[in-house]
Amino acid sequence: MWTAKRMASTNIGSSPALTFELVARCSTTRARASILTLPHGPVQLPIFMPVATQASLKGLTPEQLEETSCRLCLNNTYHLGLKPGQDVLDAIGGAHKLQGWKHNILTDSGGFQMVSLLKLAKITEEGVRFLSPHDGSPMLLTPEHSMSLQNSIGSDIMMQLDDVLVTTSPDAARMREAMERSVRWLDRCIAAHKNPTTQNLFCIIQGGLDLPMRRECTREMLARDTPGIAIGGLSGGEAKADYCRVVETCTELLPDLKPRYVMGIGYPEDLVVSVALGADMFDCVWPTRTARFGNAITKNGVINVRNWRYENDFGPIEEGCGCLCCRKGEGGLGVTRAFINHNAGKETVAAHLLSIHNVWYQLNLMKEIRQAVIEDRFPALIRQFFGDLYDDKSKYPEWAVESLKRVGVDLINE
Repeated sequence: MWTAKRMASTNIGSSPALTFELVARCSTTRARASILTLPHGPVQLPIFMPVATQASLKGLTPEQLEETSCRLCLNNTYHLGLKPGQDVLDAIGGAHKLQGWKHNILTDSGGFQMVSLLKLAKITEEGVRFLSPHDGSPMLLTPEHSMSLQNSIGSDIMMQLDDVLVTTSPDAARMREAMERSVRWLDRCIAAHKNPTTQNLFCIIQGGLDLPMRRECTREMLARDTPGIAIGGLSGGEAKADYCRVVETCTELLPDLKPRYVMGIGYPEDLVVSVALGADMFDCVWPTRTARFGNAITKNGVINVRNWRYENDFGPIEEGCGCLCCRKGEGGLGVTRAFINHNAGKETVAAHLLSIHNVWYQLNLMKEIRQAVIEDRFPALIRQFFGDLYDDKSKYPEWAVESLKRVGVDLINE
């Protein structure tokens, strides 16, 4: 049996709550395989993290989420801070107990939701001012309050409060202000973090699409020596080629023995390319959100099972899929496309089943990527992935072709 040689291991940033073990590197690209050990168990990287916004993944029980092999999911600090609220979280002993989840949780800081969801949010040096969506009363989220909320949630990984500005903003002065403020807010988050022995605080690199500014922010964040590092402010409408250049620029500067998290990324093509560029962790609501519109993620692309052509299709959601829904026999449900088609739009069960399938697909894709990195055949997996997704090389997205070429994988001229 082939086994990977353990390359390196460390407790990060003097944090007893996190151990990072680098297992293997791709000899062609920047891809890595590693093990991230957190207070609620080990996590195999690279990984896709499903988003359980309000301490639940829409349509899935904790047991069903566990069955997909998920060992690290996201909760939303903004939403949990509003409801059930900090008092309830403190009373029950955190979000793990609230949702009956025995594995790891990552929480965002709450700032992005306020800026993106609330029209009247105003950012100052003090924090983010906004009006409560419940009663309209004025509220303030500071770095200190964000840390307090995340301490009450008890997440294994907690994110700093950052000043988020969409990458497509033309205001260079405001972008610099947001980047520099994010560094200052990290210092305040570090000072306010009460549970560093049981919870890991990650910094977030900002700077928009300005690569020198991203490099500057990366150097400042690294000087703070947090247990992990996130690349933030992306997936906000920028061109994919620009996205790739930012990820590539940041990962080039990041240390080997720390996890690298690109926030808000979930399309399969984005995951494959981002791993090749050196990133380890990703999250997105897309797999479950698209399921609610009748869409199934497959290796050949997304299909809408609501379409009339599936009315009499008694095959599984995807042939060869090992998820709970597609599997036949003992332990599997053997769900057919015809059943999904019949229930889509009428019963919530269709969305639930597609959510299980889609989450499983994402996690299984990352497992396959990890194994390919360990066995040093990741470039071959990339070529197979794009070959399955597109029936002609001329249809390959240019941004993916060019980005992969820069890390040694030529999709067009093999």
